[in-house]
Amino acid sequence: MDGLRFSDDPGDLDVARVHRWLSEQSYWARGRDRATQDAIIAGSRNFGVYDDATGDQLGYARVVTDGVTFGWLADVFVDPAARGRGVGVALVRGVTEAIEPLGLKRFALFTADAQGLYERFGFRPLPDADGWMMRPGPGFGADVHD
Repeated sequence: MDGLRFSDDPGDLDVARVHRWLSEQSYWARGRDRATQDAIIAGSRNFGVYDDATGDQLGYARVVTDGVTFGWLADVFVDPAARGRGVGVALVRGVTEAIEPLGLKRFALFTADAQGLYERFGFRPLPDADGWMMRPGPGFGADVHD
């Protein structure tokens, strides 16, 4: 996408901006505190899309993975002011291209509203969703989806 730069360099992240986006504007992490967000970033592979002209971060995503068999794409967020510029497409394309060499058996995500975007990059509804289980931890459901 013209005028956009994808990066997997953690040094490029605007951590304060990412925290503000997720804790104030996302439906799944509203109210997340900064210490929790910092720990999440430290334990994940992090990605961003940036405006070439200004250097501002326009989007964020992270992947939790063992690097061999499983990955979980999470916290995908595009700044509302940058929506419609192809930031989400650049972000998901960049993430999938960065993760693809790992040859993961499963690369999963949850979305309440962006199925069409992810389907463009090979994500499909779970064929065996009845077999998936979860053990909710403290606070699960308090922020809708985390």
